[in-house]
Amino acid sequence: MVFNFYNRLTSRQQSIYRQSDDIKYLTLREVAQLQSASTALEELLISEDLSEIENTCQAIADEVVSQIKAPRLKVQVLTVRPSDDWGELHGLYLPEDDGKPAKIQVWMRTAKNKKVVAFKSFLRTLLHELCHHLDYEHFGFPETFHTEGFYSRESSLFKQIRAHSTPT
Repeated sequence: MVFNFYNRLTSRQQSIYRQSDDIKYLTLREVAQLQSASTALEELLISEDLSEIENTCQAIADEVVSQIKAPRLKVQVLTVRPSDDWGELHGLYLPEDDGKPAKIQVWMRTAKNKKVVAFKSFLRTLLHELCHHLDYEHFGFPETFHTEGFYSRESSLFKQIRAHSTPT
């Protein structure tokens, strides 16, 4: 499935888009450690321990990229989401640049009320940004697009990591 902006892409970009759209799943071999880390992350968000939240997010990212055999990246958890008339920024992926490793930034508080983000939204944001990293570093795409396949890959990671967890 293609979104409206597809027709504005170059033929090269459309090819990348279609390739991305065709990849629906990311399969993890071992999920127990990730499930445990996600449960810990849920509790840490309640406690608002920024340092431990960041450490746990880094552990989740490290385990996913290790299993998928992609390069490691740095995860940075920040406090209040940046916002403007365009809305709030939930997460940001910064590709490797001049020898600096790729980085994911995620924010743990909403811009308007400064409240801690809901756990599922926070974890999905982390996984979303991680999928951008995998698009570049695992699949070798020169660009990363929000295709239906991209969102399916994000959901496949989420479902595996939260498969045996109690609903929140």
